[in-house]
Parts: sequence; C-alpha cells; structure tokens
Amino acid sequence: MRSTTSKLTLAAATAAFLIGVAAPAFAQTEASAPAATASQPLTKEQKAQAKAQAKAQRKAERKQARAKNNAELKKLEDAGYKPALNDPNYPQNLQDAQKKANAAAGASQ
Repeated sequence: MRSTTSKLTLAAATAAFLIGVAAPAFAQTEASAPAATASQPLTKEQKAQAKAQAKAQRKAERKQARAKNNAELKKLEDAGYKPALNDPNYPQNLQDAQKKANAAAGASQ
C-alpha cells in the first residue's frame, strides 16, 4: 500500500510540474499573434489563395532543391564519378570525385 501511495504521489507531482512548465510555452503575446485572426476570420477565397500560395512556394523550393542536387551530381560526373556503375569501389570513387570537384572549385575562386 505504501509503495502504491508513493508512486501515485510521484506521478501527481510529475504531472503538476509538467503542466506548470508547459503552460508558459503556449502563452502568446499580442505581438506574436497573427494579425488576421485578431481582427476577423479568413474568407474561403483568402484561404484558397493562401493555400495556393503555400503550394506554389513548396513547389518552387522543391524545384530549387532538385536543381541544386542535379548541379552537384553534374559536377561529380564531370570529376569522373559514374553513378550508374555497379562498382565494388563505390565509396572511394565518390570520395575521389568529391575531392577532385572541390579542388577544381577551390582553384577557380
């Protein structure tokens, strides 16, 4: 009975501590609150426009990341790396191409 009571006391104290710590984390000041929700709710058109804008931004970010990856792969291929080969020296070939590409980039600057 005593161990059950001490376990319950410990659990209650832990829960109280966590609630006390978490409450300030959810507090918002007026400066951090979004302006649109403070004045009036968004209309369907505004929501659709915001959603379309967010989608376009994600698409642009993906396109930029893909272009960056393709440029890096092209640079490695120019340095001698062949990703299509089933090469037993795979990590070493890639590392050699990276060193070569980095050396060429350092020399051109």
